Amino acid sequence: MPNYNALSLISKIRSEAHKLIASELEKRGIEDIVPSHGDVLVHLYQQDGLSIKELALKVHLTQPTVTVLVNKLERLEYVCRVKSGEDSRITFVKLTDKGISLQQAFREISDTLNEALYGGLNPAQQEDLECLLEHIYRRF
Repeated sequence: MPNYNALSLISKIRSEAHKLIASELEKRGIEDIVPSHGDVLVHLYQQDGLSIKELALKVHLTQPTVTVLVNKLERLEYVCRVKSGEDSRITFVKLTDKGISLQQAFREISDTLNEALYGGLNPAQQEDLECLLEHIYRRF
């Protein structure tokens, strides 16, 4: 019987990635952010002014979990909530100047993480890896 350990490897990779992110944040003196906050910030760097629902879809977490993350980022003054001018029931999460100031650090950390993940793989192998992981993800 073959020894299947893909899930174990994926779990180990995730754990090592989180350690790398935490270490890179610490090197830059950013000690109040954890990797799960980074997911929210990165999506706001791509499109500032998202609702909790939109963020939840983008980071693949539940709305209550994203609300907790946003609450913490708001307390730390990296984001703020702004009511929609068109529909007061909708609140958008927007970056503050303090949140925007971390964008370069997050870009650098992302580059370091991508090098650790894809370094040594040629473009075809990188694409194969992405396709296989996407295939596995969709099966769940």
